[in-house]
Amino acid sequence: MGRGSLRIYLGAAPGVGKTYAMLAEGARRGQRGTDVVVGLVETHGRPRTAALLDGLEAVPRRTLRHRGAEFTELDVAAVIARAPRVALVDELAHTNVPGAGNEKRWQDVEEILAAGIDVVSTVNVQHLDSLNDVVERITGVPQRETVPDEVVRRADQIELIDMTPQALRRRMAHGNVYAPDKVDAALGNYFRVGNLTALRELALLWLAGKVDDQLGRYRADHDIRGTWEARERVVVALTGGPEGDTLIRRAARIADRTKGTDLLAVHVTRSDGLTGAAPAHLTRQRALVEHLGGSYHQVVGGSVPDALLDFAAGVNATQLVLGASRRGRAAQLFSRGVGVTTTARSGSIDVHLVTHEETGQGRRWKALRAAWGVPAKRRGAGFAAAALGLPLLTFALTEARGQITLSSDILFFQAAVIGVALIGGLYPALFAAIAGSLLLNYHFTPPVHEFTVHAPEAFFQLVVFVVVGITVSTIVDVTARRGREAARARADAEILSTLAGDILRGDAPMGARRPLTGIIERLRETYALDAVTLLERNPRVPAAPGGLRDPRAWTIVATAGSRPCTSPDAGETDVLVDEGALALVLRGRPLPAADRRVLEAFAAQAAVALRHQRLAETAGRVRPLAAAEDVVPRAVGDADAEIRVPDGLPEMVADPMLLERVLANLVASAARLNPPGAPVLVTASAHGDRLELRVVDRGPGIPPADRDRVFEPFQRLGDRDDRTGAGLGPALARGLTEAMGGTLTTEETPGGGLTMIVSMPLVAAGPGAAEVRLT
Repeated sequence: MGRGSLRIYLGAAPGVGKTYAMLAEGARRGQRGTDVVVGLVETHGRPRTAALLDGLEAVPRRTLRHRGAEFTELDVAAVIARAPRVALVDELAHTNVPGAGNEKRWQDVEEILAAGIDVVSTVNVQHLDSLNDVVERITGVPQRETVPDEVVRRADQIELIDMTPQALRRRMAHGNVYAPDKVDAALGNYFRVGNLTALRELALLWLAGKVDDQLGRYRADHDIRGTWEARERVVVALTGGPEGDTLIRRAARIADRTKGTDLLAVHVTRSDGLTGAAPAHLTRQRALVEHLGGSYHQVVGGSVPDALLDFAAGVNATQLVLGASRRGRAAQLFSRGVGVTTTARSGSIDVHLVTHEETGQGRRWKALRAAWGVPAKRRGAGFAAAALGLPLLTFALTEARGQITLSSDILFFQAAVIGVALIGGLYPALFAAIAGSLLLNYHFTPPVHEFTVHAPEAFFQLVVFVVVGITVSTIVDVTARRGREAARARADAEILSTLAGDILRGDAPMGARRPLTGIIERLRETYALDAVTLLERNPRVPAAPGGLRDPRAWTIVATAGSRPCTSPDAGETDVLVDEGALALVLRGRPLPAADRRVLEAFAAQAAVALRHQRLAETAGRVRPLAAAEDVVPRAVGDADAEIRVPDGLPEMVADPMLLERVLANLVASAARLNPPGAPVLVTASAHGDRLELRVVDRGPGIPPADRDRVFEPFQRLGDRDDRTGAGLGPALARGLTEAMGGTLTTEETPGGGLTMIVSMPLVAAGPGAAEVRLT
């Protein structure tokens, strides 16, 4: 059975209608005869959403006990056993109660998909891992429940449930999102127009990137090589020469003409290493590109025009900026050069040839010193030189017969063999040495026109000629091979240097926000691959002889390109790391063994990035606990108060900073009402699925009928003076408490006085907030 498909409804904020759309989709499929079940849906008390559950079969939830309280979670095993065609699973980013099996709900969904069941789910943009810090800076509210971007990007379909900020605020004001007593606090905090507008833009931009990925995948699947101008992208080609700064600025001006245009700089490292790129120039130019808002890329290719056009087609570029040739006019007579060749083959991509201060100045000698390698074309030229040059030399020496000696003839032929060796390497030189010895024997060694040698001296001369020819040819070939190896090492070093620079700076290619995703995408574009996937072995699936071929034994951690590989056997090349726990799988074309070292470096860095990512996620979950260990003492400050917080209390769901302000306001209000010398009492205790904080004063108290009035700003309740009035504290405290999903109520203190009770849900009783432990 194949893997199920995943459809996700994406929202910019709570209340836009994701769950409603998911249930409506389930109802439509059910009416068409599809077997649909509800795996888990959270209606949040919204009647119109709950009404859509009528007529849909719901799989019973799994009940779990945690710290003395009962919680319900998605029963993955029950859904898989029921084997529906479609399962509806709400809140993809939800964190499961300890003991549920998987830590996150998206991991539950992965298991259901692996069983061949289609899933429809929901997620808000603030829960996307890459946008978590951005959302916190916008709203001031940290989101502790996140889902990796790759999980959402891999969805077969993503639909944005869009709503204008004004419409969402009207929906909230009508009570369609939160209970009426929480609406004012929500509208004044998280749901401000500015916040909602920024979140909406984030959702649209993120989805635009996903659509761009889908377009690229479609083009790759259908082998569409032409450019589709759905979005302007300007690619500037860098050689590593000093003219690169001029080209980058010119490309940036072209990109600035149209809003939203992407700027990409690319440097082609020749696979044979024959390049005159200056590392210092490339480093400076990379910094300039990134300063101008672009991204830097590096690819490997045997032909610079082919590599440039492949890269431009891969990113769906619309314009390509190249520098005019630095070669002199004489050199251009024999070869059109990169610019002219690329322009002639660019197709629908507009090519800009930009003049610069280096135009026509010729190549630097240091850029030509590496030209001693012997590729196939040069070997062919060597054979041609031998086939044409030796007969011509024979004719010329025959015409001069009698004027020069046999020794001179041998020296001329020896020079010809050395020339062929310099052009074509070993095999053409061997051919020239053997052919030259035969020509010398037949035309110049007595008796002429016979393949015999009468004089011993002439025989030894011919033998020395062949030995010297073979020796020189071998030396030239070994030198060329060592040069190619050094050039290849240089190319590998450039790639690894780029990778190291990305990691140190935290940079990533276009569309990649996390270091791990950036490493995977960098590898894909460097070798022009269709897809690169990092897989992690699933410890729940026991190892078997065919384990490498079983997709169930692997989980996709990160991927780049089209159609991710689901097992190491699904690609042409794979590299196992961490003792086989991780596999880096490449698909698109087989890579030579010489690239194995670089691939292993990429795989090792990907494993390190994964560990760092998970450590950061763990630190993110722990950080609020560390920040909130002393919430009550900080809130009390210098006030005369007695704190009674027992050890071993469970964590509650709250924002540490807001909770501190709530307690500080309540303690200050209680201190004003207390008799002189009487301390304020602060206690904490757990009750069911709630944790209660009590702020107790021994003041005059408030009649039951007037207790709700204490939450009105600056309420003095009768004839009390300004010093003993409640002030703004209780009103502000109630607003902040309700914004965190809690309640603030009052009761009479036994023996006289007033007790303020802050009640907050325990951990896992509500998603999306920090976990706070009181000590």
